[in-house]
Amino acid sequence: MQEHPEAYPRADIEYGARLYAEQCDRCHGANGAGVSGVNLASGRFRSATTDGQLKMVITNGFPTAGMPPFRFDNADLTGLVAWLRNMNSIDRGALKPGDADRGRAVFEGRGACQSCHRVKGKGSRKGPDLSDIGTLRSAGYFERVLVDPNGQLLPINRPVHVVTREGKAVDGRRLNEDTYTVQMTDGEGHLQSFSKANLKEFKVSTKSAMTSYKGELKPDELADLVAYMLSLKGNL
Repeated sequence: MQEHPEAYPRADIEYGARLYAEQCDRCHGANGAGVSGVNLASGRFRSATTDGQLKMVITNGFPTAGMPPFRFDNADLTGLVAWLRNMNSIDRGALKPGDADRGRAVFEGRGACQSCHRVKGKGSRKGPDLSDIGTLRSAGYFERVLVDPNGQLLPINRPVHVVTREGKAVDGRRLNEDTYTVQMTDGEGHLQSFSKANLKEFKVSTKSAMTSYKGELKPDELADLVAYMLSLKGNL
């Protein structure tokens, strides 16, 4: 269990505070004491000790006590838990969550994210499609990957360089690999599959093709970009 405010990324806390205001204020109140016998700001919960248990309580609700179940994705639950764990020590009014509309402008403009990524059929296929990334990753993850992409690079997304025995060179992103074959998407987004026995060169890089935005974007722009990424929920 994470017990200290510093254990929760600021971006998760800010996102959770916004969701709490939208979904929980009307019953629990801004200070968490709106329901008789329940004080969310205390950080102690009768039916939940760990963060995982707290997520289950939010998801399942307490129908007999008037609390309905909620359909939150992982990013939403991570944010709500981060806020509940910190609402007794952080002034919500001092938090400044990003703006998704401004973040979209950064994504499509200064950030040049579409040169590698695709959203709802628009953009490049070089990198992973981000159309539903907001359901899969938390605000804290987005904040980390934007400033340190190498530290957050998943093994399955590592850049790959192959050269066939015929001399054909292909660079792309690894999708799958086993003992005998490797599958990847090339720079045009086309699926390529190779037998390792037919390769003259096969190199997997541990360095992300994505550049760090640390120092390239202002803090407010990063926050807006995170907000936009969180808004990408696919067809939800």
